[in-house]
Amino acid sequence: MGYTITVVGLGSGELNQLPLGVYRHLKQQPLVWLRTKEHPVVSELESEGLVFESFDSIYESSDTFEDVYDRIVETLMNKSEEMAITYAVPGHPFVAERTVELLVGRGANIHVLGGQSFLDAMFQALQIDPINGFQLLDATALDLERLQVTQHVLIGQVYDGFVAGDVKVQLMERYPDEHPVTLVTAAGTTQERIERIPLFEMDRMAKVNNLTTLYVPPLTDEAYLAKDFATLKQIIATLRGPEGCPWDRKQTHESLRKYLLEEAYELIEAINAEDDDAIIEELGDVLLQVMLHAQIGADEGYFDIRDVIGAISEKMVRRHPHVFGDVTVEDASDVVKNWNTIKQAEKGEKKQSHLDGVLVDQPSLMRAEQLQKKAAQIGFEWDDVSGAFEKLEEELNEWREELGDESELGDVLFSIVNIARYVGLNAEQALEQTNRKFKRRFEYIEANGELQQMTLEQMDALWNEAKEKGL
Repeated sequence: MGYTITVVGLGSGELNQLPLGVYRHLKQQPLVWLRTKEHPVVSELESEGLVFESFDSIYESSDTFEDVYDRIVETLMNKSEEMAITYAVPGHPFVAERTVELLVGRGANIHVLGGQSFLDAMFQALQIDPINGFQLLDATALDLERLQVTQHVLIGQVYDGFVAGDVKVQLMERYPDEHPVTLVTAAGTTQERIERIPLFEMDRMAKVNNLTTLYVPPLTDEAYLAKDFATLKQIIATLRGPEGCPWDRKQTHESLRKYLLEEAYELIEAINAEDDDAIIEELGDVLLQVMLHAQIGADEGYFDIRDVIGAISEKMVRRHPHVFGDVTVEDASDVVKNWNTIKQAEKGEKKQSHLDGVLVDQPSLMRAEQLQKKAAQIGFEWDDVSGAFEKLEEELNEWREELGDESELGDVLFSIVNIARYVGLNAEQALEQTNRKFKRRFEYIEANGELQQMTLEQMDALWNEAKEKGL
């Protein structure tokens, strides 16, 4: 395990703010390892005769911060094999100090002498109380998906204009451009500087360095809060609550089934129309159905939206071992094979039929294609598409002989779906395209004459006109 590494927090201020115990310990050391000399107290300690060995050169020769921290920790671990050492860091060793986190993770024998966290000075400079909720984030690894816009947000390591610009662009995805932000530099020292500016001007007007922290106050703009998932969750809970909407309160999983189908088809129509605004709206309607079902589950005490999200997240990781594990795939077909194998293992019980799992309650053309794919997986198909065409001719002849027989028509449609599958086409989508095409061309006929007064030949001529126009 090696000798003890005493990790000293230098606090966030100057020498007169350094705890007496920390000061005495430092004064007794022949050499103190220092993460960076860029701290207000270092020059004062040097003037009192303390000797430091800093890691600033590593920052200059490394491409990433993670590489910097790894190299610092490796050096400290090696030195501690020879003797007990002291390692000094800005602020408190357990507040935004990645090197200490790595030392703990690697089993180093550490003893901590804490210094004042920069958070204390920040809260005092900003005059805010963190009990209402706050986040401390790293500017160099900002994750917008974890950002809580309704809380106080502090973002450290805004050390230069490039980082400030990157943070600004990311925050403008979640906050209004004019949202007020505050940059605090050297909080708690005699050099403390506070700049309050609009978010969009953060990288143009502000002066930043390695002692700068960005403060983003809670968001109150209703238009932006409406985009937050928590807002939607609260709206649905309110609608289903005692003082909510009578219609929403009385809905059940069963009563909502038809609406899910309707919204799904409206989304498909928007996608087919390549209408982005309509896609946004219809995706929202589909999400509404998911949220309503999840709230019903929560109201009944069985599950909530977190269970839904957790289940699909786990499934996606589990069924993509080539992304989240060590499985190797050659192409998309390998992915599908792995997916089906994993899916079968998840189901547990052995299937009674290889065709089990194909949903009954779906459009018949889609179900036909899925049944055919299942059968093809075990070799129940022709060697090439010519066999499928011969089967279609056979079914057409049988239908000609029995035109009133619905089952014969079904056989023809099933054969057409099979041919489409062979050549990589989707029969359901193909028919929907033709439906839309028929509607466009028929509307062209309607727009160019009175239907009741037209002959079939006239309508057919207009149809061909529409076709020539690309309708």
